[in-house]
Amino acid sequence: MTFAIIETGGKQYLVSPKDKIRVEKLSDKDGQVVFDKVLLMAGEGAAKIGKPYLSGGKVTGKVLKQGRAKKIKIFKYHSKTRYRRRIGHRQEFTEVEIQSIA
Repeated sequence: MTFAIIETGGKQYLVSPKDKIRVEKLSDKDGQVVFDKVLLMAGEGAAKIGKPYLSGGKVTGKVLKQGRAKKIKIFKYHSKTRYRRRIGHRQEFTEVEIQSIA
């Protein structure tokens, strides 16, 4: 089994070919996306570990859709002071299908 650990949007993801992942919104609307910040690659042979990134490591993916996640509600409350705040947030994301690891 071939897999890699990539970094995008300040987060790290463990990916394999044909995986679908949701990452922070990318500027690419459609088509291919290339992740070049590869931290680790493993497959049939020994694992390759970057310091911090692998030189020449590349993971390609296909953008499936862009959207917004479900709304989360944030409620702040201080007792005995009449302080109440309610806000909501919807995080934008890009869904990517991993095609190849090289």
